[in-house]
Amino acid sequence: MRKLALSDEILMQVEKPARYIGNELNSVVKDTSQIRFAMCFPDVYEIGMSHLGIQILYDMFNRREDTWCERVYSPWPDLHQIMKKQHIPLFGLESQEPIKDFDFVGMTLQYEMCYTNILQLLDLAQIPLLAADRRESDPIVLGGGPCSYNPEPIADFFDCFYIGEGETQYNRFLDLYKSMKESGNYSRQAFLHEAAKIEGIYVPSLYQVSYKEDGTIESFTPIYDDIPTRIKKQVDMDLTGSVYPEKPVVPFIKATQDRAVLEIQRGCIRGCRFCQAGVIYRPNREKGLERLKELARTMLASTGHEEISLSSLSSSDYSQLEELINFLIEECNKKHVNISLPSLRIDAFSLDIMSKVQDIKKSSLTFAPEAGSQRLRNVINKGLTVDDILGGAKDAFIGGWNKVKLYFMLGLPTETEEDIRSIPELANEIAALYYDTVPKEQRNGKCQITISTSFFVPKPFTPFQWATMLDPSDYLDRARIVNDHVKEQLNHKSIRYNWHEADVTVLEGVLARGDRRLAPVILYVYEHGEFFDAWNEYFHYDLWLEAFATYGIDIDFYTKRPRREDEIFPWDFIDVGVSKDFLLREWKTALSESVTPNCRMRCFGCGARQFGGGVCFENQN
Repeated sequence: MRKLALSDEILMQVEKPARYIGNELNSVVKDTSQIRFAMCFPDVYEIGMSHLGIQILYDMFNRREDTWCERVYSPWPDLHQIMKKQHIPLFGLESQEPIKDFDFVGMTLQYEMCYTNILQLLDLAQIPLLAADRRESDPIVLGGGPCSYNPEPIADFFDCFYIGEGETQYNRFLDLYKSMKESGNYSRQAFLHEAAKIEGIYVPSLYQVSYKEDGTIESFTPIYDDIPTRIKKQVDMDLTGSVYPEKPVVPFIKATQDRAVLEIQRGCIRGCRFCQAGVIYRPNREKGLERLKELARTMLASTGHEEISLSSLSSSDYSQLEELINFLIEECNKKHVNISLPSLRIDAFSLDIMSKVQDIKKSSLTFAPEAGSQRLRNVINKGLTVDDILGGAKDAFIGGWNKVKLYFMLGLPTETEEDIRSIPELANEIAALYYDTVPKEQRNGKCQITISTSFFVPKPFTPFQWATMLDPSDYLDRARIVNDHVKEQLNHKSIRYNWHEADVTVLEGVLARGDRRLAPVILYVYEHGEFFDAWNEYFHYDLWLEAFATYGIDIDFYTKRPRREDEIFPWDFIDVGVSKDFLLREWKTALSESVTPNCRMRCFGCGARQFGGGVCFENQN
C-alpha cells in the first residue's frame, strides 16, 4: 500500500489537496526501475496537467521497462511554507518518494516568469540550487522546452539542457546513463561530458563566455575539443509514427485545459515576425489523418473526457482539416463529446465548422489582428487585411455570433500613435458592422467587443530579436491612449478593454534575451521569498529592481539598447535550423513595411529545408 508523503493533517490545511496525492486515472506506477526520472513543471498542478509536452514525454519514458517517470508540480505557497518548516522533501506524485533520490530531475521551461519556481522546486527537493554545488549523489537536473532556446539566464541552475523535440534523442541520453552506471565508469562529470557529445544536449559548465568592455559577448566556446561548438535542435520529422499518449493522465481536479488533446501538426507556415514558436518549431509537419482518427477514439475511450481539442499553432492550415472535423463531429456526437477548435482563421469555412460544434449563443469568436493598422500588420507580417477581419466578423454576425474578442500587442517595432488609435477604431468598425448587418429582431442581445492588449516582448530566434523595448510607464501611456480613444468611439458601450501588466513585460524581456549574468539576480529574488511570479498576486517588481541594483545590472542594457547586426547573442550557439541571416533579412523587410508570403506560397530559404521534410518538400515531384 502506497503511503502518502503528506499527512492527513497537512492535506486538510492546504488548498486543493488533490494536487498532491497522485493516483489519477492512467498514471503509471512501477515496482522497480533502474532509472528514476522526475518530470517537473514549475507552476501549479492545474496548469502543468494541461501541458501536452509533459504528457508525451511521460508516456514515452514509461514505455521503457528500465525507466519510471513521475510527475512533479510546484506546490502552492500554503504547502510550500509547511514543507519548508517541517523539512518535508519534494516528492513524485506516483511513488510519493523524495525526488532528491531520483536519477534525473527534468523541468519543462515554458515561460520566463516561472524561473523563480525552478529554484522553488530544487529548494523543496533539497537539491543544491547551483549546479556547481551538486554532489555525486544528487540527481542530474535537466531543462527543456521553449525557454531552453535561450538557457543562459538560468544556466547556473542546470546540469544540462535538451534543445528541441524530445522524441528524437532522449532514449540515447538515458541509454548512455544506464550503460555508464552498469559499467562502473559513472561519475557526474564524466556522464555530462559524454552527454554533451549527443546532438541536442547542452551542458553549460563545459562552455565559457567572455564579454567585451561594452557588456556584449566577445566569445562563447567549449572548454573541450570533443564537444560541439554549436548545439543543433532536435526535430521529429515523423509525427504520424512518433509516440503519443493514448492514455493521458486524467486530473482529479479541473485543469486549465480539462480535455483530450489531439496534436494535428507542429510548426507554422505563417511567419509572423514576433512569434518565436513559428521559428523554433519549423518546419511545419502534419500528423496523418488516419492516425489522428485512431488517437481520438482511443483517448476518448481511455479518459472519459467530455471535450476534445485540436493542438496546433494554426489549425486552419492543416491540409485535411475538413475531413478530420467531419470525422470528429460524427464520432463526438455519438459520445456526447464537445469539440474545441482553437487557432482557426475566421473565414466562411471555419465559421461553418464552428456553428456545427459550438453553442453560438454562449460562445465568442476570437480574432488576433495583433495590430490595429494595416501598416503595422505588414510590419509584423500578420498576413491579415482589414477586409479579412471585417468579412469574417460579418459572416459571424450573420451566423448568429454577437461576441467578439480581439487580441493586439502594444509597443511593436515602428509603432506610432496612429497605429495605437487604430485599435479602438477597428473595434468600433466591427461593432457598427453588427448593427448594420443583423436586423434588430434577429439580434441575440447587444454586440460585445472585448479588446485585450499585451505588450510586445522581443524573443530569441525571431526577426524582432534586434528590437528595442520601452519603460513600463511608456507601455502604460500607450494603453491609456487606447482606453481614452475607446471612450470616444460611437459604439463605445459595446466595447470593453483589458490590458497587460507593464512591469511584468519588461522583466520578461530581460529574462528572454538575457545572459549568464542574470542568474545571481534570479537567485537573490527567490532567496528573498519570491516565486510564482507568473501570478500577479505574488509578483513584486520592486524586489526585482532591488536585485538588479544589488548586482549592478542595468535593465536598459537588455531592453532598450539597440543591437548591432553582427552582435553575438547569448543564444547564438544554438542552431535551430533557421539561419540568422534569414532572420536579419526579415528584420529589414519588417522595417520596410513589406509582407513575406507564407511557406506554402513560396520558399524564402530560411534554412529549415535541411531537416528533409514537412512543408519544405510538399510541392516536390
